[in-house]
Amino acid sequence: MTDRGELERLVIEAYEAADYSGKAADEFEAYVNPSEITLAYEFEYDASQGAGTTNSRMNFKKAKPGDMTLTLFLDGTGANGRPCDVQQRVAKFQAVTGYNGNIHRPNYLKIGWGTLMIRRCVLKSASIAYKLFKPDGVPLRAVITAVFSDNSDDQTRVALAQDQSPDLTHVRLVKAGDSLPRLCHEIYGDPGLYIRVARANGLDDFRGLVPGMRLRFPPLEK
Repeated sequence: MTDRGELERLVIEAYEAADYSGKAADEFEAYVNPSEITLAYEFEYDASQGAGTTNSRMNFKKAKPGDMTLTLFLDGTGANGRPCDVQQRVAKFQAVTGYNGNIHRPNYLKIGWGTLMIRRCVLKSASIAYKLFKPDGVPLRAVITAVFSDNSDDQTRVALAQDQSPDLTHVRLVKAGDSLPRLCHEIYGDPGLYIRVARANGLDDFRGLVPGMRLRFPPLEK
């Protein structure tokens, strides 16, 4: 996100590449920063129930992509000293967040504001409510209510979740003072697995860890 001066405004950036590489193709800046941001998330479970039982065991299946709801206000009356063309701003929002003929799908988006973590997402839905009109029907005020869904790649999702489950492959960067038995204890709960981890990484001497070295900790059965 670029420097917006003294008053930083929420910005939505549009990208054509799925990995968000390169420069943003376009951007939309909030006319007034939202007074409320709603974050929603949902977990999915498999309900397993044995015959003759009254309760089911909720086995975790997956975490679904989260949603973020923003309400953006546009004012063309000039009441706050910053009049805008409401129709043009609505069209700009639709161009940035909507369908892109170059990639044959809606744009990939980044949303950021202040200390709010930059969020990779796509537009899920949007509604536009026009609130005030000139006598000739030109809209003077509008409220955009938009719902965005997370669009993080697998690597980013794992990093954000910071999964420590021993049934996942972990990659650790060796720091000064690290030892293979201690790292195995942290990840597997069993320091005795250091020999198998050393073998998986092609190490002849498990004591010869060098700071900056990358080690793989694959799924191992105790």
